Amino acid sequence: MTEYFEVIDRDGAARIGDLRLAASITTPALVDDVLADAGSLWTTDRQVPEGDEETLTVLPYRGFPAGTPGEVQTAFDPAVPDVEYPSAAVVSPETAADHGTDAYVLSGGPGLVGHSEAFVEAIVETRESIPPDAGLYLPGVATPGNVATLAYAGVDLFDTDRAVVRGTQGWYLTRDGEYRLDDLEELPCSCPACQQDVDEFDREDCVEHNENVLEAEIRTVRNRIRDGRLRDYIEGQARHEQWLTATVRRLDDEYAYLEQRTPLLRKAEITASTDDTLRRVEIQRFAERVTDRYRNRFDAPLVLVPCSATKPYSESQSHGQFREAINYRGHVASMTSPIGVVPQELELTYPAQHYDTVVTGRWSETEIEFVADILEAYLAANDYPRVIAHVPADYQAITERVEDRLDVEFEYTVADHPTTDESLANLSEALAGEPKYRKRERQHNVIRAIADYQFGAGAGDELFGEFTVESRYPKLRVRDGEGEQLAAMVPEYGVLALTLAGARQWVDADLPTKRVEIDDFVPHGSVLAPGIVDADESIRVGDEVIFEGPSAFAIGRANMSGPEMVASSRGIASEVRHVEEK
Repeated sequence: MTEYFEVIDRDGAARIGDLRLAASITTPALVDDVLADAGSLWTTDRQVPEGDEETLTVLPYRGFPAGTPGEVQTAFDPAVPDVEYPSAAVVSPETAADHGTDAYVLSGGPGLVGHSEAFVEAIVETRESIPPDAGLYLPGVATPGNVATLAYAGVDLFDTDRAVVRGTQGWYLTRDGEYRLDDLEELPCSCPACQQDVDEFDREDCVEHNENVLEAEIRTVRNRIRDGRLRDYIEGQARHEQWLTATVRRLDDEYAYLEQRTPLLRKAEITASTDDTLRRVEIQRFAERVTDRYRNRFDAPLVLVPCSATKPYSESQSHGQFREAINYRGHVASMTSPIGVVPQELELTYPAQHYDTVVTGRWSETEIEFVADILEAYLAANDYPRVIAHVPADYQAITERVEDRLDVEFEYTVADHPTTDESLANLSEALAGEPKYRKRERQHNVIRAIADYQFGAGAGDELFGEFTVESRYPKLRVRDGEGEQLAAMVPEYGVLALTLAGARQWVDADLPTKRVEIDDFVPHGSVLAPGIVDADESIRVGDEVIFEGPSAFAIGRANMSGPEMVASSRGIASEVRHVEEK
């Protein structure tokens, strides 16, 4: 049971934590000054130290170098004593388990540096074997150039050992690489150690500089995690070392590991500046839900249009012109990198209105194939009488590829540019004779499409049979046939927030629900992890969650994933929006 470590915020596998010593430490952090090492059992028998609340005590251990056979490690792995002060157990991926400590020290870390496959396997296996509310310490590895990627993978605690050693060897470290001290003609840093001429700068100064820049980089990492922007940062920063770039890409292959830990929604904008962005959990999850969960409910042709720099798309000048030409006679879906295909009902849903991309007028082969795959799956899942492609020439590499795959013909309406008078006239003419759909149909389809995306395929029809919509888009409110409010649309994220009546309707519907069983209490404001008895494994941060216990029925938004709720002994599991005593 974790007593002295609590996770405060999450950005994928990276976390902001609180190491609750006498002087609290916000993680990711360096722990050199607060670490007490009880020593290795390989050299001599060790007594369990007395410990105190001012330090994190590493309990007696047998560390194993990377590559040691698992059966050997298991045979020699000592029992971890139960202590009542902040403690850490030394583990390997093979011996990692819940030992009741507040942190876990991953042995063999230096042997993993430079080997992306081994590093990712070790971190993922270890993190999934230890409690989610415990810190992970990777000793002897951190540098200013790699610490952001280490934190992104799920490491919380670091030391200055490698930075100090490199400094004594005459290596000057920066966040974008390292330089031989003898080769520097000037000092590129303005930290206190660098406030002198390069000719006077010695290896002792180099050590101080390396420590300073490592601490500064960890602060940057903490701020990036708080802002939900760490992935944006490492997509550029990790490129300074090939093994770090490979590590990020191998982590993307661990989709289940990252997806469970990645919020469903957040305020941070995604910066799409590399092809690696396409592999992000948020992008893959949106594409998966659009192709697997979303179903078109409009009896109208599909009109494919390009995206816009303005988000949401409907507020852009170009989409305003498209809307006038279409005049509610066609169903609009936008094509974009890195999102893929965005049906008009989901234009607000994270991350469809929360990204910015580099615009060059040229698509990479990776982008073309990614969007083509999504468009192909989307068309295979949705039946349209016609497909009108109102897209510029650079988009046609995508549409023509999908035409060939599905053996269908799209109708092209752009003469030169999508917003010229001739092109807009062609678009309007292509829809001549098509009936207009009404405002009520548009609003109902928005609500049902969001419900499908948010709660599962078919949820829109199961949750909202007979209902009315009030207010103006995008602040729609849903009421049942008797006038009771069921849900409200949240424009900031393009999702639905349920009322208690909506939550009950969700429970009564023949749908999988995000349910949490709580102990015998009535939650007010939030539910803490210790009060949770069980939780649905599919719950993710940002999910609408139903809480049920002997004394209460409630609805709220999750701050933890379902597995983390069950396994954690500290932390806020969810905010509660509405609650009713039984």
